[in-house]
Amino acid sequence: MRLALFPAAALLLASTAQATELNAEQQAWLDELSQQFELPLPELTAALEQANYQQSIIDTMTRPAEGKPWHQYRPIFLTEKRLRQGLEFWQNNEASLARAARELQVPPQIITAIIGVETFYGNHMGKTRVLDALYTLGFHYPPRGAFFRSEFGHYLRLAKEQGWSLTEQNGSYAGAMGMGQFISSSYRHFALDFNDDGTRDLFSTIDAIGSVANYFREHNWHWDEEVAYPARVADEEAVATLLDSTLEISNSWAELNEAGVRLDVPLSPETPVKLIRLDGEAGPEYWVVRHNFYVITRYNRSPLYAMAVYQLSEQLKQAYEQSR
Repeated sequence: MRLALFPAAALLLASTAQATELNAEQQAWLDELSQQFELPLPELTAALEQANYQQSIIDTMTRPAEGKPWHQYRPIFLTEKRLRQGLEFWQNNEASLARAARELQVPPQIITAIIGVETFYGNHMGKTRVLDALYTLGFHYPPRGAFFRSEFGHYLRLAKEQGWSLTEQNGSYAGAMGMGQFISSSYRHFALDFNDDGTRDLFSTIDAIGSVANYFREHNWHWDEEVAYPARVADEEAVATLLDSTLEISNSWAELNEAGVRLDVPLSPETPVKLIRLDGEAGPEYWVVRHNFYVITRYNRSPLYAMAVYQLSEQLKQAYEQSR
């Protein structure tokens, strides 16, 4: 049976159903993974035999929180509890956050906000076996199967590098791990041994802080540059052509200003910017965003996610400054 033609009944397998024999297409995928990641086929087959299909993962993947409008999404992450615990996290890890800011040029409030949004400062790192998540999505979720099969290969290599058992690590329904919820390829490429103990352990606070900062540095975070500004729009029709689904920063401030977009802060005409529209509770919210907003979307390709991280970071910065 070809994966792309799986009937609905196949997706209703019991959540503990174990991987069984492979069809020709799946075997070809294993051959490709074996070559790409230099993994012997018996190891790949053994990994599949330890993996369980989880229908709940498919269900969650098809209804992500990012599908909500902004006025429903924002209250999930912008809460008094998350702010209070974020301030405590910052104060308890002040030296590591300051070092990350100094050495990697990423502000403490951004690092703290990412960890706060991703795992509530390490309190909710996920209960799904990473092996099961990547197997389920890589072999049973055609829309993004190629991506998650690649992550499956990265996870097997990562387990070798870290000395893990394949069934040892738990994470999100999408196979992300640790306090900063790195997928396997990001773990391998961006994780740092920030506490210098010889291990890159993103389930521990200091390594997570350094690794989140390193991720942003490698994605070209601009130190001391603003992220976003609330904007006013006089004529919604006049700016309609400036609004699109791409995340790249594609306009200059001169173009937005000419279309009737207004800010309370001055910007040079050539400043690269993008206009976004969010569905606020009282109507549309317009924001002018800059390069660093785009960098946040490299962590999660959603403007809602990036705006939640940004707004939480601003609340954290204000709370920290007031606490000193």
